[in-house]
Amino acid sequence: MTGSISRRNWLRAGLASAGGLALAACDRITNSPTGNKAISSAEGLTRRAQRLLIDRKALAREFQLSDISADFKPNGSIDPQDPDYLTLKAKGFADYRLVVDGLVERPLSLSLADLKALPSRTQITRHDCVEGWSSIAKWQGAKLAPILDQAGLKPNARYIVFHCFDTLDGPMDGAGRYYESVDLLDAHHPQTILAYAMNDRPLPVAHGAPLRLRVERQLGYKQAKYIQRIEAVADYTHLHHGGGGFWEDRGYEWYAGI
Repeated sequence: MTGSISRRNWLRAGLASAGGLALAACDRITNSPTGNKAISSAEGLTRRAQRLLIDRKALAREFQLSDISADFKPNGSIDPQDPDYLTLKAKGFADYRLVVDGLVERPLSLSLADLKALPSRTQITRHDCVEGWSSIAKWQGAKLAPILDQAGLKPNARYIVFHCFDTLDGPMDGAGRYYESVDLLDAHHPQTILAYAMNDRPLPVAHGAPLRLRVERQLGYKQAKYIQRIEAVADYTHLHHGGGGFWEDRGYEWYAGI
């Protein structure tokens, strides 16, 4: 564990400037072709270096009940006003269905009850925001890997995309909705879960009810909230602006490993 932490600290210090971790996910940035090319190149370096030096299956640090933050700051969307989300919310998400489709052999449509009946994991982990703050919470949710196994990924599937209910930019026509993506390595990591509970209570709306992603070895903006649909794809460049995520489309790193 000490060696892993030391390597992680070295990466943070040695690659922070190259990886662009100082970018703040709540501020818009002005992009240029040169700047985007540099960010993309540095992001690739960060990802390759981290995965070379850190065990691909290494677990993020887990904490004790006494470490849970008294006030876990909600960030990004905290009360989506998209009509389809409001309809589900009004009924306590009783009609919610998680769709799993794309490059899968057996598309799925899962209710919250279905998800709660699947193999689950409970973990107390730290949420690290790119803005510079951290909070610790207890999460419980369905493991993502068994869901993907149940759906049966096709051989050409390489990324898992999380389409969300919340609009962060523009009219509520779907174009500005939040989305995120991870590769199959992070999708199958044992701590990657679809959380439906936080601190032993149903997931609050401000933190992503009814379902949010926890991919614990990456920064906060990768933890997609209000998940509507999971899509397996060969490539994400055809989605939205091609960056692989809402903030990535606006200049942030696709790989936000910590």
